[in-house]
Amino acid sequence: MLRKIRLVAALLFFTMITLLFLDFTGTVHSWFGWMAKIQFLPAVLALNVGVMIALVLLTLLLGRVYCSVVCPLGVFQDIISWVSGRVKKNRFHYSPALSWLRYGVLAVFIVALVAGVVSLTALIAPYSAYGRIISNLLTPLYQWGNNVLALWAERVDSYAFYSVDVWMKGLSTFVVAVGTVIVLFILAWRGGRTYCNTICPVGTVLGLLSRYSYFKPVIDTSKCNGCGLCARNCKSSCINPKAHEIDYSRCVACMDCLGKCRQDAIKYVSGAIIQKKQVLRREETGQSASQSSSNSEKVNTSRRNFFTVSALLATSAVMKAQEKKVDGGLAPLIDKKNPKRATSIVPAGARGLRHFAQHCTACQLCVSVCPNQVLRPSGDLKRLMQPEMSYERGYCRPECAKCAEVCPTDAIHLTSLAEKSAIQIGHAVWIAQNCIVNTDKVSCGNCARHCPTGAIQMIPEDENDESSPKIPVVNTERCIGCGACENLCPARPFSAIYVEGHEMHRVI
Repeated sequence: MLRKIRLVAALLFFTMITLLFLDFTGTVHSWFGWMAKIQFLPAVLALNVGVMIALVLLTLLLGRVYCSVVCPLGVFQDIISWVSGRVKKNRFHYSPALSWLRYGVLAVFIVALVAGVVSLTALIAPYSAYGRIISNLLTPLYQWGNNVLALWAERVDSYAFYSVDVWMKGLSTFVVAVGTVIVLFILAWRGGRTYCNTICPVGTVLGLLSRYSYFKPVIDTSKCNGCGLCARNCKSSCINPKAHEIDYSRCVACMDCLGKCRQDAIKYVSGAIIQKKQVLRREETGQSASQSSSNSEKVNTSRRNFFTVSALLATSAVMKAQEKKVDGGLAPLIDKKNPKRATSIVPAGARGLRHFAQHCTACQLCVSVCPNQVLRPSGDLKRLMQPEMSYERGYCRPECAKCAEVCPTDAIHLTSLAEKSAIQIGHAVWIAQNCIVNTDKVSCGNCARHCPTGAIQMIPEDENDESSPKIPVVNTERCIGCGACENLCPARPFSAIYVEGHEMHRVI
Protein backbone atom coordinates (compact mmCIF):
# COMPACT_ATOMS: atom_id res chain seq x y z
CA MET A 1 0.00 0.00 0.00
CA LEU A 2 2.84 2.43 0.84
CA ARG A 3 4.44 1.79 -2.52
CA LYS A 4 1.17 2.41 -4.37
CA ILE A 5 0.63 5.67 -2.51
CA ARG A 6 4.16 6.74 -3.38
CA LEU A 7 3.65 5.88 -7.06
CA VAL A 8 0.37 7.80 -7.31
CA ALA A 9 1.87 10.89 -5.63
CA ALA A 10 5.01 10.71 -7.78
CA LEU A 11 2.99 10.39 -10.99
CA LEU A 12 0.83 13.37 -10.00
CA PHE A 13 3.81 15.62 -9.29
CA PHE A 14 5.66 14.46 -12.39
CA THR A 15 2.69 15.07 -14.69
CA MET A 16 1.80 18.47 -13.30
CA ILE A 17 5.37 19.80 -13.29
CA THR A 18 5.80 18.58 -16.86
CA LEU A 19 2.63 20.40 -17.88
CA LEU A 20 3.97 23.58 -16.27
CA PHE A 21 6.67 23.66 -18.93
CA LEU A 22 4.37 22.59 -21.77
CA ASP A 23 1.37 24.82 -21.07
CA PHE A 24 1.59 28.11 -22.99
CA THR A 25 -1.85 29.33 -21.92
CA GLY A 26 -1.08 29.81 -18.21
CA THR A 27 -3.99 27.62 -17.12
CA VAL A 28 -1.91 24.97 -15.36
CA HIS A 29 0.22 27.57 -13.59
CA SER A 30 -2.76 29.09 -11.83
CA TRP A 31 -3.45 25.73 -10.15
CA PHE A 32 -0.12 23.94 -9.86
CA GLY A 33 2.51 26.67 -10.03
CA TRP A 34 3.32 26.03 -6.36
CA MET A 35 4.89 22.70 -7.34
CA ALA A 36 7.80 24.54 -8.92
CA LYS A 37 8.26 26.74 -5.87
CA ILE A 38 8.64 23.82 -3.47
CA GLN A 39 11.61 22.41 -5.40
CA PHE A 40 14.76 22.43 -3.28
CA LEU A 41 17.11 24.79 -5.15
CA PRO A 42 14.41 27.36 -6.09
CA ALA A 43 13.36 27.47 -2.43
CA VAL A 44 16.96 28.07 -1.34
CA LEU A 45 17.56 30.86 -3.87
CA ALA A 46 14.23 32.48 -3.03
CA LEU A 47 15.10 32.24 0.69
CA ASN A 48 11.74 30.56 1.20
CA VAL A 49 12.36 29.54 4.79
CA GLY A 50 8.98 27.87 5.19
CA VAL A 51 9.55 25.50 2.27
CA MET A 52 13.11 24.73 3.36
CA ILE A 53 12.00 23.87 6.91
CA ALA A 54 9.16 21.72 5.54
CA LEU A 55 11.57 19.77 3.30
CA VAL A 56 14.01 19.24 6.17
CA LEU A 57 11.25 18.00 8.48
CA LEU A 58 9.83 15.76 5.73
CA THR A 59 13.26 14.16 5.25
CA LEU A 60 13.85 13.73 8.98
CA LEU A 61 10.46 12.07 9.31
CA LEU A 62 10.13 9.91 6.18
CA GLY A 63 13.57 9.87 4.54
CA ARG A 64 14.28 11.01 1.00
CA VAL A 65 10.65 11.06 -0.06
CA TYR A 66 11.38 14.34 -1.85
CA CYS A 67 13.65 12.48 -4.28
CA SER A 68 11.11 9.77 -5.07
CA VAL A 69 7.95 11.90 -5.20
CA VAL A 70 8.54 15.65 -5.56
CA CYS A 71 11.66 15.82 -7.75
CA PRO A 72 10.66 15.43 -11.44
CA LEU A 73 14.14 14.38 -12.52
CA GLY A 74 14.09 11.56 -9.97
CA VAL A 75 10.76 10.26 -11.25
CA PHE A 76 12.05 10.62 -14.82
CA GLN A 77 14.94 8.28 -13.95
CA ASP A 78 12.51 5.87 -12.31
CA ILE A 79 10.55 5.65 -15.57
CA ILE A 80 13.71 4.86 -17.54
CA SER A 81 14.75 2.32 -14.92
CA TRP A 82 11.28 0.71 -14.98
CA VAL A 83 11.50 0.27 -18.76
CA SER A 84 14.96 -1.23 -18.37
CA GLY A 85 13.60 -3.56 -15.70
CA ARG A 86 11.07 -4.97 -18.14
CA VAL A 87 14.01 -6.10 -20.27
CA LYS A 88 16.19 -7.50 -17.49
CA LYS A 89 14.85 -8.24 -14.03
CA ASN A 90 16.78 -8.36 -10.75
CA ARG A 91 19.68 -6.50 -12.36
CA PHE A 92 20.88 -4.37 -9.43
CA HIS A 93 23.42 -5.23 -6.75
CA TYR A 94 24.86 -3.54 -3.71
CA SER A 95 27.73 -1.13 -4.33
CA PRO A 96 29.60 1.02 -1.78
CA ALA A 97 28.90 4.74 -1.81
CA LEU A 98 31.27 6.96 -3.82
CA SER A 99 31.54 9.47 -0.99
CA TRP A 100 34.50 11.32 -2.48
CA LEU A 101 32.50 12.06 -5.65
CA ARG A 102 29.26 12.93 -3.86
CA TYR A 103 30.79 15.37 -1.42
CA GLY A 104 33.23 16.73 -3.99
CA VAL A 105 30.40 17.69 -6.31
CA LEU A 106 28.47 19.14 -3.37
CA ALA A 107 31.47 21.27 -2.34
CA VAL A 108 31.86 22.66 -5.87
CA PHE A 109 28.10 23.29 -6.00
CA ILE A 110 28.10 25.24 -2.73
CA VAL A 111 31.15 27.31 -3.70
CA ALA A 112 29.58 28.21 -7.04
CA LEU A 113 26.29 29.06 -5.31
CA VAL A 114 27.95 31.34 -2.76
CA ALA A 115 30.07 32.96 -5.47
CA GLY A 116 26.93 33.73 -7.44
CA VAL A 117 27.83 31.52 -10.42
CA VAL A 118 24.34 30.05 -10.57
CA SER A 119 24.71 29.19 -14.25
CA LEU A 120 27.26 26.54 -13.20
CA THR A 121 25.04 25.11 -10.49
CA ALA A 122 22.12 25.00 -12.91
CA LEU A 123 23.95 22.39 -14.99
CA ILE A 124 23.51 19.70 -12.30
CA ALA A 125 20.54 21.00 -10.29
CA PRO A 126 17.78 18.38 -10.82
CA TYR A 127 14.77 20.67 -11.21
CA SER A 128 16.55 23.01 -13.64
CA ALA A 129 17.93 20.10 -15.68
CA TYR A 130 14.47 18.59 -16.06
CA GLY A 131 12.98 21.95 -17.03
CA ARG A 132 15.50 22.36 -19.84
CA ILE A 133 14.83 18.83 -21.08
CA ILE A 134 11.10 19.45 -21.37
CA SER A 135 11.40 22.99 -22.75
CA ASN A 136 13.87 22.07 -25.48
CA LEU A 137 12.95 18.51 -26.43
CA LEU A 138 9.30 17.86 -25.59
CA THR A 139 7.76 21.31 -25.96
CA PRO A 140 8.26 21.50 -29.77
CA LEU A 141 6.46 18.14 -30.17
CA TYR A 142 3.67 19.33 -27.88
CA GLN A 143 3.30 22.57 -29.85
CA TRP A 144 3.30 20.79 -33.20
CA GLY A 145 0.56 18.52 -31.90
CA ASN A 146 -1.38 21.58 -30.79
CA ASN A 147 -0.98 23.15 -34.23
CA VAL A 148 -2.35 20.01 -35.87
CA LEU A 149 -5.40 20.18 -33.62
CA ALA A 150 -5.74 23.89 -34.40
CA LEU A 151 -5.72 23.10 -38.12
CA TRP A 152 -8.45 20.48 -37.72
CA ALA A 153 -10.48 22.77 -35.47
CA GLU A 154 -10.28 25.56 -38.04
CA ARG A 155 -11.73 23.29 -40.70
CA VAL A 156 -14.83 22.69 -38.58
CA ASP A 157 -15.15 26.37 -37.61
CA SER A 158 -13.98 25.77 -34.05
CA TYR A 159 -11.62 28.00 -32.08
CA ALA A 160 -10.91 25.58 -29.25
CA PHE A 161 -7.24 25.56 -30.33
CA TYR A 162 -4.95 28.17 -31.84
CA SER A 163 -1.62 27.67 -33.56
CA VAL A 164 1.65 28.84 -32.03
CA ASP A 165 5.11 29.39 -33.48
CA VAL A 166 7.60 26.57 -32.99
CA TRP A 167 11.22 27.70 -32.95
CA MET A 168 14.55 26.89 -31.34
CA LYS A 169 15.10 29.37 -28.54
CA GLY A 170 18.77 28.63 -27.88
CA LEU A 171 21.26 26.28 -29.52
CA SER A 172 23.57 26.01 -26.49
CA THR A 173 20.68 25.16 -24.17
CA PHE A 174 19.37 22.60 -26.66
CA VAL A 175 22.78 20.91 -26.80
CA VAL A 176 22.99 20.85 -22.98
CA ALA A 177 19.49 19.36 -22.77
CA VAL A 178 20.36 16.61 -25.26
CA GLY A 179 23.58 15.83 -23.40
CA THR A 180 21.73 15.69 -20.09
CA VAL A 181 19.16 13.24 -21.47
CA ILE A 182 21.87 10.98 -22.87
CA VAL A 183 23.78 10.89 -19.57
CA LEU A 184 20.64 10.31 -17.53
CA PHE A 185 19.39 7.60 -19.86
CA ILE A 186 22.65 5.65 -19.69
CA LEU A 187 22.96 5.96 -15.91
CA ALA A 188 19.30 5.20 -15.17
CA TRP A 189 19.13 2.32 -17.67
CA ARG A 190 22.16 0.61 -16.18
CA GLY A 191 22.13 1.68 -12.54
CA GLY A 192 18.76 3.21 -11.61
CA ARG A 193 19.42 6.15 -9.29
CA THR A 194 23.18 6.47 -10.00
CA TYR A 195 22.85 10.16 -10.86
CA CYS A 196 20.89 10.92 -7.70
CA ASN A 197 23.42 9.21 -5.44
CA THR A 198 26.69 10.29 -7.04
CA ILE A 199 26.19 13.65 -8.77
CA CYS A 200 23.00 15.36 -7.60
CA PRO A 201 23.85 17.88 -4.84
CA VAL A 202 20.27 17.96 -3.60
CA GLY A 203 20.35 14.19 -3.12
CA THR A 204 23.61 14.46 -1.19
CA VAL A 205 22.24 17.14 1.16
CA LEU A 206 19.03 15.23 1.81
CA GLY A 207 21.08 12.06 2.23
CA LEU A 208 22.91 13.63 5.16
CA LEU A 209 19.54 14.24 6.82
CA SER A 210 17.90 10.93 5.87
CA ARG A 211 20.46 9.02 7.96
CA TYR A 212 18.50 10.23 10.97
CA SER A 213 14.97 9.85 9.59
CA TYR A 214 12.43 8.44 12.03
CA PHE A 215 10.66 6.15 9.56
CA LYS A 216 12.82 4.09 7.22
CA PRO A 217 13.01 0.64 5.61
CA VAL A 218 14.41 -1.66 8.29
CA ILE A 219 15.62 -5.23 7.86
CA ASP A 220 14.33 -7.67 10.51
CA THR A 221 17.29 -10.00 10.83
CA SER A 222 15.15 -12.61 12.59
CA LYS A 223 13.20 -13.10 9.36
CA CYS A 224 15.81 -12.37 6.70
CA ASN A 225 17.32 -15.45 5.07
CA GLY A 226 19.95 -13.51 3.12
CA CYS A 227 18.53 -14.28 -0.34
CA GLY A 228 19.50 -10.80 -1.61
CA LEU A 229 16.29 -10.30 -3.61
CA CYS A 230 15.83 -6.88 -2.05
CA ALA A 231 19.32 -5.78 -3.12
CA ARG A 232 18.77 -7.02 -6.67
CA ASN A 233 15.69 -4.78 -6.93
CA CYS A 234 17.10 -1.71 -5.15
CA LYS A 235 17.66 0.99 -7.78
CA SER A 236 19.75 2.96 -5.28
CA SER A 237 22.12 -0.02 -4.79
CA CYS A 238 22.12 0.76 -1.08
CA ILE A 239 21.07 -2.60 0.49
CA ASN A 240 23.87 -4.85 1.68
CA PRO A 241 22.18 -8.27 2.15
CA LYS A 242 25.25 -9.94 3.63
CA ALA A 243 25.52 -7.43 6.45
CA HIS A 244 21.76 -6.86 6.64
CA GLU A 245 22.36 -3.11 6.32
CA ILE A 246 20.81 -0.27 4.36
CA ASP A 247 22.70 2.92 3.46
CA TYR A 248 20.00 5.44 4.35
CA SER A 249 21.94 8.33 2.85
CA ARG A 250 21.27 6.80 -0.58
CA CYS A 251 17.85 5.23 0.05
CA VAL A 252 15.13 7.25 -1.72
CA ALA A 253 12.25 5.55 0.11
CA CYS A 254 10.80 4.10 -3.09
CA MET A 255 9.36 1.09 -1.17
CA ASP A 256 10.32 -1.36 -3.94
CA CYS A 257 12.20 -3.60 -1.54
CA LEU A 258 9.13 -4.02 0.69
CA GLY A 259 7.15 -5.80 -1.98
CA LYS A 260 10.04 -7.93 -3.22
CA CYS A 261 10.96 -9.53 0.11
CA ARG A 262 9.37 -12.99 0.31
CA GLN A 263 10.09 -13.29 4.03
CA ASP A 264 8.37 -10.03 4.96
CA ALA A 265 11.69 -9.08 6.54
CA ILE A 266 11.71 -5.42 5.45
CA LYS A 267 9.25 -2.97 6.90
CA TYR A 268 8.94 0.78 6.64
CA VAL A 269 8.78 1.61 10.33
CA SER A 270 10.77 3.26 13.06
CA GLY A 271 14.16 1.61 13.41
CA ALA A 272 13.83 1.64 17.20
CA ILE A 273 10.68 -0.49 17.06
CA ILE A 274 12.35 -3.22 15.02
CA GLN A 275 15.37 -3.25 17.32
CA LYS A 276 13.18 -3.65 20.40
CA LYS A 277 11.26 -6.50 18.79
CA GLN A 278 14.48 -8.28 17.91
CA VAL A 279 15.85 -7.93 21.45
CA LEU A 280 12.63 -9.29 22.94
CA ARG A 281 12.58 -12.22 20.51
CA ARG A 282 16.17 -13.13 21.29
CA GLU A 283 15.47 -13.05 25.01
CA GLU A 284 12.46 -15.32 24.57
CA THR A 285 14.08 -17.90 22.34
CA GLY A 286 17.67 -17.59 23.52
CA GLN A 287 18.80 -17.86 19.95
CA SER A 288 20.67 -15.48 17.70
CA ALA A 289 18.84 -13.51 15.11
CA SER A 290 20.13 -15.74 12.34
CA GLN A 291 18.63 -18.83 14.05
CA SER A 292 15.32 -17.31 15.04
CA SER A 293 12.05 -18.63 13.67
CA SER A 294 11.08 -17.66 10.16
CA ASN A 295 7.45 -18.72 10.33
CA SER A 296 6.12 -15.25 9.56
CA GLU A 297 3.35 -14.94 7.12
CA LYS A 298 4.73 -14.99 3.60
CA VAL A 299 3.91 -12.29 1.17
CA ASN A 300 2.33 -13.22 -2.05
CA THR A 301 4.87 -11.97 -4.56
CA SER A 302 3.10 -12.91 -7.76
CA ARG A 303 3.27 -10.22 -10.40
CA ARG A 304 2.28 -6.85 -9.04
CA ASN A 305 0.69 -4.31 -11.26
CA PHE A 306 3.00 -1.40 -11.93
CA PHE A 307 1.69 2.10 -12.60
CA THR A 308 0.99 2.96 -16.21
CA VAL A 309 2.88 5.92 -17.63
CA SER A 310 0.72 7.89 -20.05
CA ALA A 311 2.67 10.29 -22.21
CA LEU A 312 1.33 12.39 -25.01
CA LEU A 313 4.28 12.05 -27.40
CA ALA A 314 2.63 11.26 -30.72
CA THR A 315 1.89 14.00 -33.18
CA SER A 316 -0.12 13.37 -36.32
CA ALA A 317 1.76 15.72 -38.61
CA VAL A 318 4.12 18.63 -38.64
CA MET A 319 2.53 21.79 -39.93
CA LYS A 320 4.47 23.68 -42.48
CA ALA A 321 4.88 27.28 -41.36
CA GLN A 322 3.32 29.76 -43.71
CA GLU A 323 5.56 32.46 -45.09
CA LYS A 324 4.79 35.90 -43.76
CA LYS A 325 3.47 38.11 -46.53
CA VAL A 326 2.65 41.76 -46.85
CA ASP A 327 0.52 43.68 -49.32
CA GLY A 328 -1.61 40.66 -50.16
CA GLY A 329 1.40 38.39 -50.59
CA LEU A 330 3.37 40.55 -53.03
CA ALA A 331 6.66 40.20 -51.17
CA PRO A 332 8.00 38.02 -48.35
CA LEU A 333 9.32 39.74 -45.26
CA ILE A 334 12.96 39.21 -44.36
CA ASP A 335 13.31 37.91 -40.82
CA LYS A 336 14.73 40.31 -38.28
CA LYS A 337 18.17 39.71 -36.83
CA ASN A 338 19.21 40.22 -33.26
CA PRO A 339 21.45 43.30 -32.90
CA LYS A 340 24.69 43.08 -30.94
CA ARG A 341 23.90 44.68 -27.60
CA ALA A 342 26.65 45.92 -25.31
CA THR A 343 24.49 44.95 -22.33
CA SER A 344 21.95 42.13 -22.26
CA ILE A 345 18.35 42.84 -21.33
CA VAL A 346 16.62 40.99 -18.49
CA PRO A 347 12.94 41.28 -17.53
CA ALA A 348 11.46 44.00 -15.38
CA GLY A 349 11.45 42.81 -11.79
CA ALA A 350 14.92 41.22 -12.09
CA ARG A 351 16.49 44.38 -10.58
CA GLY A 352 19.58 44.03 -12.75
CA LEU A 353 21.99 41.66 -14.43
CA ARG A 354 23.93 40.70 -11.31
CA HIS A 355 20.91 40.06 -9.09
CA PHE A 356 19.21 38.07 -11.83
CA ALA A 357 22.31 35.95 -12.51
CA GLN A 358 22.63 35.10 -8.81
CA HIS A 359 19.01 33.98 -8.37
CA CYS A 360 17.97 32.41 -11.69
CA THR A 361 18.27 28.61 -11.93
CA ALA A 362 17.94 28.57 -15.74
CA CYS A 363 14.96 26.22 -15.53
CA GLN A 364 13.40 27.87 -18.63
CA LEU A 365 9.93 28.08 -17.08
CA CYS A 366 9.61 31.78 -17.88
CA VAL A 367 10.83 31.14 -21.44
CA SER A 368 8.14 28.49 -21.89
CA VAL A 369 5.25 30.70 -20.79
CA CYS A 370 6.27 34.03 -22.36
CA PRO A 371 3.36 34.83 -24.71
CA ASN A 372 5.32 37.55 -26.51
CA GLN A 373 8.32 35.32 -27.37
CA VAL A 374 10.86 37.83 -26.12
CA LEU A 375 12.63 35.52 -23.67
CA ARG A 376 15.28 33.06 -24.79
CA PRO A 377 18.26 31.32 -23.14
CA SER A 378 21.53 33.21 -23.14
CA GLY A 379 24.58 31.81 -24.89
CA ASP A 380 26.96 33.94 -22.84
CA LEU A 381 29.20 31.80 -20.62
CA LYS A 382 28.68 34.13 -17.65
CA ARG A 383 24.90 33.69 -17.84
CA LEU A 384 24.72 30.43 -19.77
CA MET A 385 21.13 29.22 -20.28
CA GLN A 386 19.67 32.00 -18.14
CA PRO A 387 16.91 33.96 -19.92
CA GLU A 388 17.55 37.23 -21.69
CA MET A 389 15.29 39.39 -23.82
CA SER A 390 15.31 40.04 -27.55
CA TYR A 391 12.67 41.61 -29.73
CA GLU A 392 12.76 39.93 -33.15
CA ARG A 393 9.47 38.07 -32.55
CA GLY A 394 7.64 40.40 -30.20
CA TYR A 395 8.05 42.98 -27.47
CA CYS A 396 7.51 43.04 -23.73
CA ARG A 397 3.94 44.26 -23.33
CA PRO A 398 3.28 46.41 -20.25
CA GLU A 399 0.13 44.43 -19.43
CA CYS A 400 1.96 41.08 -19.21
CA ALA A 401 3.76 39.73 -16.14
CA LYS A 402 3.76 35.98 -16.86
CA CYS A 403 7.48 35.56 -16.21
CA ALA A 404 7.18 37.06 -12.72
CA GLU A 405 4.10 34.95 -11.96
CA VAL A 406 5.80 31.62 -12.68
CA CYS A 407 9.38 32.31 -11.49
CA PRO A 408 9.98 29.86 -8.60
CA THR A 409 13.04 31.67 -7.20
CA ASP A 410 11.74 35.26 -7.25
CA ALA A 411 14.59 36.15 -9.61
CA ILE A 412 11.80 38.09 -11.37
CA HIS A 413 9.55 39.77 -8.84
CA LEU A 414 6.78 42.27 -9.56
CA THR A 415 4.16 43.51 -7.16
CA SER A 416 1.87 44.94 -9.86
CA LEU A 417 1.67 45.82 -13.54
CA ALA A 418 1.90 49.49 -12.61
CA GLU A 419 5.32 48.76 -11.12
CA LYS A 420 6.44 47.10 -14.34
CA SER A 421 5.47 50.11 -16.47
CA ALA A 422 7.71 52.31 -14.33
CA ILE A 423 10.85 50.12 -14.43
CA GLN A 424 13.52 51.04 -16.94
CA ILE A 425 15.32 47.90 -18.15
CA GLY A 426 17.02 49.65 -21.06
CA HIS A 427 16.70 52.52 -23.51
CA ALA A 428 16.15 52.82 -27.27
CA VAL A 429 18.96 53.82 -29.61
CA TRP A 430 18.31 55.13 -33.16
CA ILE A 431 20.57 53.98 -36.02
CA ALA A 432 20.28 56.58 -38.78
CA GLN A 433 21.76 54.46 -41.59
CA ASN A 434 19.13 51.73 -41.06
CA CYS A 435 16.08 54.01 -40.97
CA ILE A 436 13.86 53.84 -44.08
CA VAL A 437 13.46 57.61 -43.86
CA ASN A 438 17.08 57.79 -45.01
CA THR A 439 17.38 54.58 -47.05
CA ASP A 440 14.05 54.69 -48.93
CA LYS A 441 13.22 58.40 -48.60
CA VAL A 442 9.76 57.70 -47.17
CA SER A 443 8.03 58.90 -44.02
CA CYS A 444 7.44 56.38 -41.25
CA GLY A 445 7.03 57.24 -37.57
CA ASN A 446 6.15 53.64 -36.64
CA CYS A 447 8.35 53.68 -33.53
CA ALA A 448 6.76 56.87 -32.18
CA ARG A 449 3.20 55.65 -32.79
CA HIS A 450 3.68 52.43 -30.85
CA CYS A 451 5.81 53.66 -27.93
CA PRO A 452 3.68 53.02 -24.81
CA THR A 453 5.44 55.73 -22.77
CA GLY A 454 5.64 58.43 -25.43
CA ALA A 455 9.42 58.43 -25.20
CA ILE A 456 9.89 58.80 -28.97
CA GLN A 457 9.07 61.98 -30.84
CA MET A 458 9.32 62.68 -34.56
CA ILE A 459 11.13 65.88 -35.50
CA PRO A 460 12.20 67.32 -38.89
CA GLU A 461 15.57 66.05 -40.05
CA ASP A 462 16.47 69.61 -40.95
CA GLU A 463 15.52 71.81 -38.05
CA ASN A 464 15.33 74.82 -40.35
CA ASP A 465 12.96 73.10 -42.78
CA GLU A 466 9.63 71.97 -41.34
CA SER A 467 8.78 70.06 -44.53
CA SER A 468 11.91 67.86 -44.35
CA PRO A 469 11.45 64.16 -43.52
CA LYS A 470 10.88 63.48 -39.84
CA ILE A 471 13.22 61.29 -37.83
CA PRO A 472 12.80 59.82 -34.32
CA VAL A 473 14.35 61.29 -31.19
CA VAL A 474 14.42 59.20 -28.01
CA ASN A 475 13.84 60.65 -24.56
CA THR A 476 15.95 58.15 -22.59
CA GLU A 477 14.46 59.37 -19.30
CA ARG A 478 11.02 58.15 -20.30
CA CYS A 479 11.97 55.03 -22.26
CA ILE A 480 11.49 51.77 -20.32
CA GLY A 481 13.13 49.45 -22.88
CA CYS A 482 10.00 47.41 -23.72
CA GLY A 483 11.19 46.88 -27.31
CA ALA A 484 7.98 47.91 -29.09
CA CYS A 485 9.93 50.29 -31.31
CA GLU A 486 12.55 47.68 -32.21
CA ASN A 487 10.02 44.95 -32.93
CA LEU A 488 7.66 47.09 -35.02
CA CYS A 489 10.34 48.91 -36.99
CA PRO A 490 9.89 48.04 -40.71
CA ALA A 491 13.64 48.13 -41.42
CA ARG A 492 15.16 44.73 -42.29
CA PRO A 493 17.14 42.71 -41.34
CA PHE A 494 18.29 45.04 -38.55
CA SER A 495 15.87 47.49 -36.99
CA ALA A 496 16.68 51.17 -37.25
CA ILE A 497 15.99 51.49 -33.54
CA TYR A 498 17.01 48.94 -30.93
CA VAL A 499 17.11 48.63 -27.14
CA GLU A 500 20.35 48.70 -25.20
CA GLY A 501 20.10 47.01 -21.82
CA HIS A 502 20.93 48.45 -18.39
CA GLU A 503 23.05 46.57 -15.85
CA MET A 504 20.94 48.03 -13.05
CA HIS A 505 17.23 48.70 -13.45
CA ARG A 506 15.71 51.86 -12.10
CA VAL A 507 12.24 53.26 -11.48
CA ILE A 508 11.34 56.27 -13.58
